[in-house]
Amino acid sequence: MGIVLKQSLNNTIVTYLGFGVGAINTLFLYTRFLSDEYYGLVSVILSVATVLMPLLAFGVPNTLVKYFSDFNDAKTKDGFLTLMLILPLFLILPVALVSYFAYDVIGNFLGKENAIVKGYVWYIFIIGMAMAYFEVFFAWAKVQMKSVFGNFMKEVFVRVCITILLILLHFEIITIPNFLIALVIAYALRMLVMKIYAFKLRMPKLSFNFPKNTKAILSYSSLIILGGSAAVILLEVDKVMINQFIEIEYVAYYSVAIYIATVISVPSRAMHQITYPLTASLLSTKNYVELKDLYQRSSVTLFIISGLIYILILLNLDQLYLLLPSEYGGGFMVVFLIGLAKVYDALLGNNNAILYNSDYYKTLLIMGILLAVITILFNLVLIPQFELIGAAIASFLAISIYNTIKIIFVKKRFGILPFTSDILVIIAVLLLIGFVFYFVNFPFHPIINIVIKSILIVLAYFSLIYKFKLSDDVNMMIDIFIRKK
Repeated sequence: MGIVLKQSLNNTIVTYLGFGVGAINTLFLYTRFLSDEYYGLVSVILSVATVLMPLLAFGVPNTLVKYFSDFNDAKTKDGFLTLMLILPLFLILPVALVSYFAYDVIGNFLGKENAIVKGYVWYIFIIGMAMAYFEVFFAWAKVQMKSVFGNFMKEVFVRVCITILLILLHFEIITIPNFLIALVIAYALRMLVMKIYAFKLRMPKLSFNFPKNTKAILSYSSLIILGGSAAVILLEVDKVMINQFIEIEYVAYYSVAIYIATVISVPSRAMHQITYPLTASLLSTKNYVELKDLYQRSSVTLFIISGLIYILILLNLDQLYLLLPSEYGGGFMVVFLIGLAKVYDALLGNNNAILYNSDYYKTLLIMGILLAVITILFNLVLIPQFELIGAAIASFLAISIYNTIKIIFVKKRFGILPFTSDILVIIAVLLLIGFVFYFVNFPFHPIINIVIKSILIVLAYFSLIYKFKLSDDVNMMIDIFIRKK
């Protein structure tokens, strides 16, 4: 796992940098420099655009990674890459026409409960399109085993732009309408920069001599649209549906809680940038021995790291909420449920990569679509009754069901599980650390309390992980850190 460890570590650093900037934006700048209403509006715009993105991408990011290594001669590869570049246009153009002719209908639907959303249909479309082509160009770089710059653009670039824009807004250098327009420009600019980088790695040569298996490629892409949309719905539809039922300010409050919980998924996102193409290669060569090893090691490593982040968040959450405006507090159950779902995600290791690059992806995509429908139904029932906690329960149930199905499916088809006996030891360590430090508190400023308590938790946790030798990769990183000291 040398290349995995190296690039995953770099990606983790970059991703955490992005999340650090995002934390400043989400927890401090948005909550103080924008009204709750406009913060909710920004959250709705970005969430709807994110839901739209898999459709506009036409499944190309996954398709590019899955099929790229199958083509050896340059001519066929050029034809394949040309197809990947033009394919999204077959949905972007029709969606643009529908948005133009049905602008008022779409606006009225999105603004049913909160009229402020009505005027931002084009903002949603342009950001969704920019997100889609960004993912295409990011995948273009990933198949060249170059993921760090793309990860920087994905996790850091827009967040830094938002930081600058929020500061300009605070000092009244720009207005709120200017801010929203600049947000759209930031996403478009990110896409263009990623395009330039991807084309420097491999300049496309337009060729309409498409591969012989184009029909299979199109079939896969079409199904991935559904699968990608289902996966995004599981993650983003709650914020969209909160907007449909209750005041838009609650989207802002929910977004803060969700962001806190989403920090848990950073290591997974970082590692998946490189394990995805590696998994595709292992499946292509039918190297199931190494596939099992990658599956289990990625599961253990991600569970160790995500589990630590989860208990750090829960044990410091009361102090963190003291730093926020009072109306943003009270999200403990949302963080607890969504955070637990994120830990379960991490426990699956590279499960998604195995499924989406195997010959069995069709069945799983159908399951994902059914679960997306169930998620929407859960939200329809639970949000009106329980508001934000109802949305969190709906997401937790849907993600847990979906993940369990994926584990069972891989076990049946490949005969492998991500779990080893080390998982039980890690759970025991997490429970022990959580129990001990639940009773540890300091009479200082919340930031000082968070820092001191977090340092003590990390030291105690990794001491036990290292002692029990639960992960070769984690122990290797600790050894490297100790030697540097």
